[in-house]
Amino acid sequence: MKRMGILGPRGTHSEAAAFWLNGHVEEPMELIECPDIFDVLHWVEGGVLDAGLVPVENSLEGSINITLDTLARSERLTVSREVIRRVHNQLMARDGVVEIKKIISHAQPISQCRRYIREHYPTAKLETVQSTARAAEIAASSTIEEGIAAICTARAGELNHLTTIAAEIQDNVFNSTRFFEVVKRQDVDPTVGDKVLIICQIHGERPGALCEVLEEFASRNVNMTRIESRPARTKLGEYIFFFDLDTNAPCGMLEEAIAAVKKKSIWLKRLGAFPVLKAVD
Repeated sequence: MKRMGILGPRGTHSEAAAFWLNGHVEEPMELIECPDIFDVLHWVEGGVLDAGLVPVENSLEGSINITLDTLARSERLTVSREVIRRVHNQLMARDGVVEIKKIISHAQPISQCRRYIREHYPTAKLETVQSTARAAEIAASSTIEEGIAAICTARAGELNHLTTIAAEIQDNVFNSTRFFEVVKRQDVDPTVGDKVLIICQIHGERPGALCEVLEEFASRNVNMTRIESRPARTKLGEYIFFFDLDTNAPCGMLEEAIAAVKKKSIWLKRLGAFPVLKAVD
């Protein structure tokens, strides 16, 4: 049985997305919990794992930079699937906790629940940890007097015998996260799917360079669903760009556009074409 890495411990949003994916593919994978997102990607790259499911973007808080940066630097990784899943954040604590003095979670869920926290627990101290599941573990091991609550998944709370204080506390009920299933490059067809992901570095010091790149897509009716920039990690002011492109462009136009952009880039690589799956739960 193949093995898929996820951000651990048990009870994370990544695990929930992986559970859903396993129920909707022909070959489910054994889930392996990893300490952090970088380890998931590093272990896939090194062949320790067959695949990894990692968050790449949240609809409220934006991109997960460690995912983008690692994909940009790697020559061995590619994206085989995208999964979009609603985020369900619960506020949970040990039974008997009356006064909430501290709220802990991963940085993303804390940001996703700012309005709720400000309205209901304006004096609570906020603390970030590696994952929502780890937050649940810490809350479970704390004393009632410490007044610690975790923002976590319902499963993480159940695993750690926590009580729900408030359910669905995210600031937007449509809060969703995109996950990439990442595999080694030779294990996936880079031409078939709903979407193509390319990464390139352009001559940013030249006026209009980005506009010229975007025109290559627009002039060929290639729909760009997302653009993201990240520091190139070479020198200040130099950036790389991530483009998500629909594959339903007029015949031959997508490949023509990518070839044209490559000529205007310092370097360009494509991380494959992949299907987009929307989880419903």
